[in-house]
Formats: sequence, structure tokens, C-alpha cells
Amino acid sequence: MKKVSILATNGTIATTVLGPMDVFFLAGRLWNAIYDQPLTPFFDVEIVAEKEGPVKCLNNVLLQPHRTLSEVGKTDLIIISSITRRTLEPKPRPETVRWLKTQHRRGASIASVCTGAFLLAATGLLNGKTATTHWGFMDLFRQRHPDVILQPEKVITDEGTLYCAGALSAGIDLSLYLVEKYCGHEVAISCSKALMHDMGRRTQAPFSVLQFQKKHADEAVLNAQLWLEKHHRAHLDMNAAAQTHGMSRRTFERRFKNATGDTPLFYLQKVRVEAAKKMIETQNATFDQISYRLGYENSGHFREIFKKHTGLLPKQYERYFRGSR
Repeated sequence: MKKVSILATNGTIATTVLGPMDVFFLAGRLWNAIYDQPLTPFFDVEIVAEKEGPVKCLNNVLLQPHRTLSEVGKTDLIIISSITRRTLEPKPRPETVRWLKTQHRRGASIASVCTGAFLLAATGLLNGKTATTHWGFMDLFRQRHPDVILQPEKVITDEGTLYCAGALSAGIDLSLYLVEKYCGHEVAISCSKALMHDMGRRTQAPFSVLQFQKKHADEAVLNAQLWLEKHHRAHLDMNAAAQTHGMSRRTFERRFKNATGDTPLFYLQKVRVEAAKKMIETQNATFDQISYRLGYENSGHFREIFKKHTGLLPKQYERYFRGSR
């Protein structure tokens, strides 16, 4: 049996601890119980904490860990549960970082769920490697850990012995992914069916809200951003947009990119995609009508832009998120 240690810190989201715990615990158990077969557990799962006593989750539920980090001997897999915004600000406990690095050096794989990627990145083990985290924290993650190749559109990243999962429910996706790696496809499929959880999710793009960088010191660019957001439904010309803000096209694009990380055109596309998502979610308009309202006479062109940003075609997005009518 493989030993799995799930690291829970104060303020964690309970699902990011108990979700993975249940998947690993039930592997070889639930499916077999349904079909009245002998139980064949594959994992020995425990919750570990930085110090003695219960861990208080974000929802005020108290979790009683099985042991502290110092009491853990050899383990095969460490799952780092989510950490909350208030615990993202200070540096992580040095002894926790040392423990993670020591266990990895001894052969343990390490996986993070949601914002647990911040703690994993703090070890330096992810430098030069890919990672993912909750889409809402990607800018902060890039600021804190510029040496990590962040891929926030992905549900799971795999660097051999280092894994990351996106938002809290992605902890289930990651756990099934790891069950497959450790136990094979047949066991993972059985778990997926017994838990009624889709194994196929690989992108969190449909669920993310596009980010708009406004924490910069270029007031002219900030005004241009607000202007693009206000006039995003018009048939805009970037030469005219540049002139409106007293710049040449070349200067406008250079300053805009330096301040926001996006070109003006890409920024406008993001604004329009967010507007289209809202329309799809709340209106009965066709995508041709939505495209025209957002300044696109060619709905096919906007359809490709929409898919690029969301990972879904408009009809697929509608099936996911449109309310019942």
C-alpha cells in the first residue's frame, strides 16, 4: 500500500483535505463493496498538521490530524491542501518548507490543490517547472514565484514527482489522476464511476473570469483601459483609440503592453469575451446576435476568439452555464 499524507493548515478549505482523502481511501473499496467483492485498498491515508491539535478550516470545521509533520516517517505522496488569502501574505513556516524538501529528497511525490501551490512553490522545487493554481490567484502567484511556469488554464500539471491542481474541486480530478498513475487505468475508471466524477477535465478555462491588470502607475493606460471597457461594443479602430489618448499607435501599444501585460487588441478581446459570457448565461440571443452587438460582423471570427479564451465553443459554454428557461 502507498502511504499518502495530506497536509492541512489552519484556514484550509475542508474539501481540499477530505476530497482527496476520500478518493484515496475509497480506491479499491467502494467499487468492490458495490459488487460484493473483497475490499482491496491501495492507499494508507492520513491527515498531517504543522503542530499538535485540531486544524480549523475556513468554514470553522475542526479537523483532527492523525499526526504532526515531525511524527511522519517515510511517506510516498504528500497532498498540500489549500491555503487562504490571509495565510498567503506571510512567508510559510520554514520548518514546513524544510519538511517538504526533505520528504521529496527521500522519494516522496508532492501534489498541491488550489492555493496549496503557493506553499509548494515556496520550496523552490517548482522553479523552471510548470504549475497551476486557482485562476483567481494567478497574478499574485506570478508576482511571488516568477521562476515557476504558471499554466492557470490547466486543471492539472504533472512534473513527474510534482503535481498541481487548480481550484478546490480539481483536488478530486488530481486524486483520480494519481490513482491512475499508481494503480492503473482500470482502478481509476472504477473509482470515477463509483464516485460519479468525470475523469476527463483538463482545463479550468470555462470557469475562470478573465483578469484585467490595473495595478500599475501609467495613468494614461488606465484611462485607455476604462475607455475600451466603456466602448467595447463599438467597431473600434486601434489607431483612433491611440489618438484619443494622445499617443501614436506604436507608443500606445508599447505602453499598454508594459502596463497590463496585454496588447490593446487582446485586452479588448478579453472584455468582449467576458461580455459574451454574461449574455450567453442570461439572454436568449443567438451567438450571431451577440457577436454583432459586441462589434463583430463575422461571428465565426469571434467564435474562435471565444474558444481561445474559454476552451469551449459558445454552444458548449451555454450547456455548462446557461440557466434553465
